[in-house]
Amino acid sequence: MNFINKLSAAWTTNHSLLCVGLDPDLARFPAQLAGEPDAIFLFCKVIIDATADLACSFKPQIAYFAALGAEGQLERICAYARQHYPHIPLILDAKRGDIGATARQYAREAFDRYGADAVTVNPYMGFDSVEPYMEWSDRGAIVLCRTSNPGGSDLQFLMADGKPLYQHVARLVAEKWNKNGQCALVVGATFPEELAQVRAIVGEMPLLVPGVGAQGGDVEATVKSGRTASGAGMMINSSRAILYAVPQGSEDFAAAARRVALETRDAINLYR
Repeated sequence: MNFINKLSAAWTTNHSLLCVGLDPDLARFPAQLAGEPDAIFLFCKVIIDATADLACSFKPQIAYFAALGAEGQLERICAYARQHYPHIPLILDAKRGDIGATARQYAREAFDRYGADAVTVNPYMGFDSVEPYMEWSDRGAIVLCRTSNPGGSDLQFLMADGKPLYQHVARLVAEKWNKNGQCALVVGATFPEELAQVRAIVGEMPLLVPGVGAQGGDVEATVKSGRTASGAGMMINSSRAILYAVPQGSEDFAAAARRVALETRDAINLYR
């Protein structure tokens, strides 16, 4: 099963558009993991187990692992997710953006080393920087388009042939680059009007949508702007709001994460 088919099945099976981001920050870990040599693996494993029936995808952010020399724990997390939840797409958030042989090595890292179903990539160097990922015909390339950060407008709103650059990227990916039907786009929840314009350009193409939760994106506006006619088409990511949810009453960190994930999934579903 390829990335797009697996994602479509997860939307239906878990009745969810929620993508759970895995951004492990040791400074925010629960006290019970203090001093554990494989704390990152244990933390992410518990989060995955607590939210697997509520998510349409998991998205580990590679920088949070690599900065701590914890790539081995990332490998274990990816292997665990593939073994226990093979029906849920695993997205490596790496935002790679090189070309040729170097891009091919990044693709090997994402798809062979970590076994990801898809990886985020940067289109700034053009199709050369995306094409090597398409050699893995069952995997996905998720291209940065309209990012959730305010500074994205520095470049993404520059005009190209009379249209903002982010719209030019959306059209390029939809009409020229997506030869094997493997592509998706990153479009931030913090800009629902631009999200709606991207949806109009790309049709049914999946969108990875960061920016709800800790970044404050509006769930209703996001869903109404980015959903497809079938009420799907999005992986709406929440990371810190779920990972570091404040326990209530007798909850442990896993129960708190599950509660917030459930609340987020259900809030999204209200507007599908």
